[in-house]
Amino acid sequence: MTIGIRHGEYLISDDPARVDIAAVHTWLSESSYWAKGRSRQTVARSIANSIPLGVYHDEACVGFARVVTDRATFAWLCDVFVMEEHRGRGLGRALVEAAVTHPELLGIQRFVLATADAQDLYRQSGFEVLAHPDRWMLRRGPIT
Repeated sequence: MTIGIRHGEYLISDDPARVDIAAVHTWLSESSYWAKGRSRQTVARSIANSIPLGVYHDEACVGFARVVTDRATFAWLCDVFVMEEHRGRGLGRALVEAAVTHPELLGIQRFVLATADAQDLYRQSGFEVLAHPDRWMLRRGPIT
């Protein structure tokens, strides 16, 4: 199922064929704090194995997010960004809303994310700080 949501002159789409992997890779590997140095191959593989949500303006990819999920009980919203020149237009919030209301993700029991600086954005879509962060664990691997 492909979604297409209009937000003013922008389009948010989950069509994997539309994703500009080069643009997403460039932004993630050069501009993000969480994916600096991530390889293009890893970005392409991550998109292929997730629900990708691109933000498009005149066919150019100007924002992105992806959801890693089993489509039944768990979803992780990650790699969310809007290019700087397109910020301030509500695209971040629209992108997060597109993710949490995606038809394949309705009824998800645990929808998680991690952010160092955008808590206020995500609170608007119902995210809250973990009640028991001490129950969550993390195993780190190499950056590829």
